[in-house]
Amino acid sequence: MDEQCRRDIHFMREALAEAMIAFNKGEVPVGAIVEKDGCIVGRGHNMRETWADPTAHAEIIAIRQAAQRLSAWRLTGCTLYVTIEPCLMCAGAIILGRIDRLVYGADDPKAGAVRSLYRSLEDTRLNHQVVIQEGVLAAECADLMRRFFRRLR
Repeated sequence: MDEQCRRDIHFMREALAEAMIAFNKGEVPVGAIVEKDGCIVGRGHNMRETWADPTAHAEIIAIRQAAQRLSAWRLTGCTLYVTIEPCLMCAGAIILGRIDRLVYGADDPKAGAVRSLYRSLEDTRLNHQVVIQEGVLAAECADLMRRFFRRLR
């Protein structure tokens, strides 16, 4: 296992910890981490129900926190780790924030805008493309979602 793979697993475990916080709050268990130069500069987990805010996705929260901490809206040099494939809104935020790299766990066949339904981060018509690594700890990420939705039923 190379260094990048170890690093991806480490930060995805951090994103899974955020997803578990959401799970325990009764939120859809998605967690996100923004990393730059080996340091976590943003964290987030879904808060849509708690905040009654349709935009309170894990990725948006983590990106906002990273931008505040770095005092910059351009998040070049950053990697976003997220447990589930981002939706179209979050993919847009990744592009607008100029995030260099996305690492995600499980696919989202119903709303995924990175590979499942759309390939928005690779669209050359846009002014920014993102390097994508999919499937990191995918089984663990998908299992947490399954447990959450089984609990609802």
